[in-house]
Amino acid sequence: MEILVPEMGESIVEATVGQWFKRVGESVIEGEPLVELETDKVNVEVPASSNGVLEKIVCAEGDVVSVSDILGIVQAGASVKSVPAPEPSDLVDNSESFSSPEAETIENSTGVESGLIEDAADLKISPVAKRLADNRGVDLSKIEGTGIGGRIVKDDIENYLLRENSATPSAEALPTPVSSNETQSTAAPKKAAHVVDGEDQIVRLSRRRLTMAERLSEVHHTAVMTTTYNEIDMTLTMDIRKRRKESFQEQYGVNLGFMSFFVKAVIGGLVAYPIINAELQEQQLIYRGNYHIGIAVGSEDGLVVPVLKRANTMTFSEIELGIRAMAEKVKTKKLSLDELQGGTFTITNGGVFGSLMSTPILNYPQVGILGMHSIVQRPIAIDGKVEIRPMMYVALTYDHRVVEGREAVGFLKRVKELIEDPGRLLIES
Repeated sequence: MEILVPEMGESIVEATVGQWFKRVGESVIEGEPLVELETDKVNVEVPASSNGVLEKIVCAEGDVVSVSDILGIVQAGASVKSVPAPEPSDLVDNSESFSSPEAETIENSTGVESGLIEDAADLKISPVAKRLADNRGVDLSKIEGTGIGGRIVKDDIENYLLRENSATPSAEALPTPVSSNETQSTAAPKKAAHVVDGEDQIVRLSRRRLTMAERLSEVHHTAVMTTTYNEIDMTLTMDIRKRRKESFQEQYGVNLGFMSFFVKAVIGGLVAYPIINAELQEQQLIYRGNYHIGIAVGSEDGLVVPVLKRANTMTFSEIELGIRAMAEKVKTKKLSLDELQGGTFTITNGGVFGSLMSTPILNYPQVGILGMHSIVQRPIAIDGKVEIRPMMYVALTYDHRVVEGREAVGFLKRVKELIEDPGRLLIES
């Protein structure tokens, strides 16, 4: 049974192989996730279509694949003993064995791999370890193999090189060889090189982070980004939140945060200045009829922006529940493509990381993004007197090709007014 790259969404045509959850020779159960694919928007888990044994991994971690490409082969109905499992150490870096011209594999219609290189097997050394030893000029007589039957595996060569290159090697500093009976949970394929004090670490960038870098560069070369700033007195909003927080939690089962207030205030600003809810496509300006608010969420693989669809129809509790659900899906990598598409405006909160002031970058092709920041007690002049108030700097970055400065300043001032007098959010929403 071939493991194929599935359809991943209308706008996604290729992905990067992220992580294999199974090794060659391990049993699989129908519906069990076998491999994770990384796209620029979501991560997709590819399940097994039948019970059996993973016979071959065709595409290794880091490989770029397209829809319907073959990722691997499952021998349907087979038992674990029917396919001999290679050394886990050799599966640590699948990309080397499949991409190196020296690797003697057979590519046929069934995708079955030929196994060990004959001369390497005679030397009781795996093909990957043999190439590494040859490239680095390692004397194999000095290596003690830790693989099955004393076979030398890749980790043995790397450990030897680390000992040779380290002036004061220690047991703690050296990576532990992977034994042949370790499970997937304790011997997962590695995403980074071994690390020793003072040495560099090489980590493969996720497809999402690479795509994000490309798009940020594209935004800088396409849009004319300008930022306007203001500051908001958070006193009344914080007072409402403090008074209603406990009852809100009891009634709706979710915490009352500041983001729901800002989502409501942003919608008020977009209603007053609809051009900031527009989108520029070639020589046409499209005024969006709905208010789909993206909330930027940080993750290990980079920033993602799930979207609250029709946020103008949502209550405070629905907004908070939606944000919590999105954050959980980001954490577990369960976001769907639909949940990331269609945004008309974005909010990002650098304040959760302690940012006092920043300049957000547009989530193109949107023409506006609001940046929230830390709430800091500062002395403010109120009616001729100095008072200590909780203040937040806010920033609006906008595309000056579409939005004029007057409109941008007016929008941000509107958001400020609604947050400083949150009763208006209830009256005007």
